[in-house]
Order: sequence, then C-alpha cells, then structure tokens
Amino acid sequence: MSTPPSFPPDFVFGVATSAYQVEGGIENDWSDWERAGKLHDAQARCGKGTGHWERFFDDVPLIQRLGATAYRLSIEWARVEPERSRWDDEAWAGYRRRLEALTRAGIRPVVTLHHFTHPRWFHAQTPWHEPSSLDSWTRYANRCADLLDGLDVAVTTINEPNVFLLGGYLSGLMPPGLSDGKKAFAAAANLVRAHVAARAALLETARGTQRPIGVAQHMTLFAPSRRWHPLDQALTRLGEAGFNHAFLEALHTGTLRLQLPGLTAGKATIDGGTRSMDFVGINYYTRAHLRFITRPPFIHFEFVDKLHRGLTDIGWEYYPEGFGVLLRQLKRYGLPVWVTENGMDDRSGLRRPRYLYDHWKELLAARADGVNVTTYLHWSLMDNFEWLEAWGPRFGLYRVDFETLERTPTPACDYFREVASSRVLTPPPEPREKAQP
Repeated sequence: MSTPPSFPPDFVFGVATSAYQVEGGIENDWSDWERAGKLHDAQARCGKGTGHWERFFDDVPLIQRLGATAYRLSIEWARVEPERSRWDDEAWAGYRRRLEALTRAGIRPVVTLHHFTHPRWFHAQTPWHEPSSLDSWTRYANRCADLLDGLDVAVTTINEPNVFLLGGYLSGLMPPGLSDGKKAFAAAANLVRAHVAARAALLETARGTQRPIGVAQHMTLFAPSRRWHPLDQALTRLGEAGFNHAFLEALHTGTLRLQLPGLTAGKATIDGGTRSMDFVGINYYTRAHLRFITRPPFIHFEFVDKLHRGLTDIGWEYYPEGFGVLLRQLKRYGLPVWVTENGMDDRSGLRRPRYLYDHWKELLAARADGVNVTTYLHWSLMDNFEWLEAWGPRFGLYRVDFETLERTPTPACDYFREVASSRVLTPPPEPREKAQP
C-alpha cells in the first residue's frame, strides 16, 4: 500500500475573504451598482453582509478551529476614505485592532489593498484610465503602509486585475461599467503602476519584518471549444497570454503587453515593474472553453461538463487538473507560488471535502515537479455576497444563515483541520448527510 502524499512542515494553510463581501455596512461603487439594478437579481443588496465587521473577534476562533495559520482579508477603501482626502480614523483603528487580534491568535494576516471595490467618488474624479488615479491610489497605499507598520503581514496589492478590467472596462458588467478598449488598456497600465507604487510604500514601513508582496491573479485554464478549429486554438493561446499572464509578465519584465482581439491591445513600459513580486498569487476555480464567433467581441466562452463530474452549483466545470497545469506554468517566474483563492460553490456542503482533496492532490503533484507552492488560502472562510450572483452561491467552509448570520461548520471544516494538522493527504470520507436545502 502506497504512502499518502504529505505537505512539508512549513506549508501554510489558510482561508480568505474580502471586505465588501462579508463586512456589511459599506457604501461604495458596488452598493450604488446594486441600487441601479445591475445584479442578476435586481433586488439583491449586500447590506449587512455577513456581519463580519461587528463579529470579527468572534470569527477569529473559527479560523483557529480549522488549523489555519493565515487569513487573507482586504481593506475597504470606501470605509477608510469615504470622501476624497477625508480619512476615517476610527475605521483605520478598527482595521488595526483586527490585524493585531489575528496576530495574537497565531494567524498571519494576508492583507489585500484592492478587491474590486472603490469609494463612490473614485470613478467620477480619478478613474483608473486617467493618470490622476495614481495620485489617489498612492495616497491610500501610503496610509495602508502606515496601518501595517510593525506588523508581520503579507500583502496582495490588487485582487484579480484581469477580472476587474474585463468586467469594469470591457464588458460593462461591474463598476465603472465601461466597454472601451482604449480606456481598458490605460487602466491596465495604471493598475500595474499602482502595484509598484504600493510596493514602494509598503517596503518603507516594513522595518525589518518579513513582508512579502505580490498580487492575487485569477487564472482560468482555457481550451478550444472545437479542438480542430484553428481560430478556437488561437483564442485559447491569446486568452492564456492576455488574461492569465499579461499582468504577471508586466510585474516580472517591466513591460505590459495585451493582445485581445476585439477587446483591447497595447504595450507599455512600467518603471519599477521588473521583478516587483515576492510571490505569485493564483486564484483558480475552473476551465473554460473558447469559441470564435463572427461578431464582436469574437469570443464566446462556456463551461462544459466534458468529464461528467457535474458542474459546480454556480455552473463551472469541476476540473482540478487545470489547477496542476496552471501551477506548473507559474514556474516561469522563479518565485514562490501562493494559492490566494481556490474553492467551489457547493450549496449542499457535501462535495467540498472531495474538491479539497482533488485540488490538494494536484498541488502536491506540482510541488513534486518543482513548483515552489508554499501557501494555500481557501475561498472562503464563510459564505458571502458573491458579486453579480449576490446571495445564491455558497463558497464557505462555514455555512451562514443570511437572516440570523449564524455560522455553522460544513463537513469540509473537519477535513480541512485534519489535513492542515496532520500534513497528510488522505481521501475524505464519503458524505452521509442529506444535502442542505
């Protein structure tokens, strides 16, 4: 009988959330987007979220019970700067207290500075496609650096810049709601510059503490819808280069190159961009198949259950093999790899343990092939508000009753704790419970 694979003693297991999706009580560009009826459910509102701002100190033990030693959370820019140049000192102090509580509990904070949302004033006064955006961002990043002064934290400066650009600047599906290729490229270049500026500010206040700085890059494994079709094959290559790697390449080489036909294209040199990551963060969920169509934007993508495993409840393909493929691609950067998000919408709560096993198995196989994966942060600690999908999806290790805000462990909690504590990857038990309604 073969010995089960295992994680090294220094491998980090953790969980992740983002401020707007869980904190509650936030007024920003997304809350305005909801009021404009732009979600799939036009009546849905984030509102009180899952009450994580008020319940934070009670939620810390939930992280500890998982055997997790890292927690990725974000600073809500709109909470700390609701009006341009007016800081909310109590909000800053509140974040400091929460970060210190994590540290006391033996949980290292992984702090994200930008996770999709913006103060209400931002898009109207200093949007990302304008140079003035960097002035606003740098002022905010400097305050974030002051917030983290003296703390042992890691930082992901920007979450999924490719998803933000696709949704906010190319498809109009999220704020600021544009479909403008020229502005999209200008915004992309400024987001790369924003990372560089934040890194400079953060390093100034590190004061000898270990402060690794990277990004959390969404990566999807692309495949041609028609394996035989040369245009589907070409789209797959362009998607891999433009969506998965362009931002990372810019922070590795100092040059941003985007070539997405029908959407945007351009090239820009980024001062200070070369080797400006300490680790590469990957958010992985699924595989998408691309098909060439004869009208703009010339790309159709779809999630297909080709292996008959059953799509996840949000409708994405269950494809852990893609995780391994993309992890191996990240070897090109010669940096430690952090899995900054990975998870599934599982509304019954019964499939998630197997999901964890299948993806951890791919992660360990990639490590065996020389990929220096050092950290795994599961999305998500608890169920949350899932952007355009609002309150339907459930990604949480803890199930949340959205009326009472009560947190209940799902079966994956025990499995996560078992593996994180033992470091040995054994298959989870078969589910015996009934599915949640």
